[in-house]
Amino acid sequence: MRLPAIFLLCLALANAAEVRTWTDVQGRKIEASLARIDGQSVVLKLKDGREVPYPLAKLSDADRKNVEENRALTSSVKSTKNSAEASQPLNFDAPWPDIIRFTEDPEINTVEENVEKKRFIYESANYRYLCDVRLAKSVVKGFAVMFESTHLYCRTLPLGINGGSKTDGKFQILLFEKFEDYVRAGGPASSAGVFIGGKKAVLVPLDSLGVKPVGSSYMLDRDKSSSTIPHELTHQLSPECYFVEGAMGWFSEGIAEYVATTPYRSGIFSVRGNQKPIMEYVTGYGAKDRGGRALGTDIKMPDLKTFMLQDYPSFQEQPQLGYGCGLLMTTYFLHMDGEGDGKRMKAFLKALHDGKEGEEALAFLLDGRTFTKLQEEFTKAWSRKGVNFTFAKP
Repeated sequence: MRLPAIFLLCLALANAAEVRTWTDVQGRKIEASLARIDGQSVVLKLKDGREVPYPLAKLSDADRKNVEENRALTSSVKSTKNSAEASQPLNFDAPWPDIIRFTEDPEINTVEENVEKKRFIYESANYRYLCDVRLAKSVVKGFAVMFESTHLYCRTLPLGINGGSKTDGKFQILLFEKFEDYVRAGGPASSAGVFIGGKKAVLVPLDSLGVKPVGSSYMLDRDKSSSTIPHELTHQLSPECYFVEGAMGWFSEGIAEYVATTPYRSGIFSVRGNQKPIMEYVTGYGAKDRGGRALGTDIKMPDLKTFMLQDYPSFQEQPQLGYGCGLLMTTYFLHMDGEGDGKRMKAFLKALHDGKEGEEALAFLLDGRTFTKLQEEFTKAWSRKGVNFTFAKP
């Protein structure tokens, strides 16, 4: 009975992977394959490996028909457990990006502006922004670039970040004019933004986006950036299996910190050479407006087994240490372990997707090593970069 579904899935994947000529409504052409379908947008994979989002409405009739056929084939074999994750293929074999460049016009759509209810809804390709004040399209477009480029970055990283739950085809962003309203809705008083899984939404006070009142309207300070937002967006896009025992804390926060500390400006994430700013962020106070973990270059932490298997409340007892060390560990497994190709990290993440957790999943990171041996290799790798670790005895 499963044969037809498997056949349809193989057909859908084969069609998606095929490089073909795509044409837009103006007759312009591009050679690319269909990487995935996100609501009312497609992500096209160019020959050089870059992935570019594009609105369905701008494609030719023939190409829109092709996309809908792929959507129908894919939806016929979706898992009922998590349709968002099932529709997003794993990408562990994709190349590591040097730079993420979002160059598209976010094309803001105004869905609703209700003054009496203080309900103002705007949309870009992948996100729906629900705000309690009216914003000009130019303002929404200004910060939507950061949301869409972070989405592109997370989906492009060959780390299986295929999660997230959409509402009516969009990821939900709740925006608040007043900080007290943000806190009242569930935002931590010491935060600049937060992802709340129960709401399936990222909550953000407008000030964190650089949106300021000017007279009776609002203006965007394009020079203001906050690493908090990409961090929380990464959580929103991460699959549930990245939050289980063995990954929760050190990796779930580490990968969010990795995305957030990658140098960003005007729709561009500079991924190549991001290890130096990552190290500066962990050991110091970070660049202007980006914070820092201030751990110094001599770091004392629990033994790796304890640290990697602790529950989330324990992880949060020392957030600076937890987040900082989680980031350095994630960076180590991605770029410094073994041949520096992230092979063991990808095996670990594949194991998580296969339902493994705890020590069974961590065995793929150890790859035959003991935790003591891993500590030695981890310490040696970071000491070459000027960061010294001392581990507590188990």
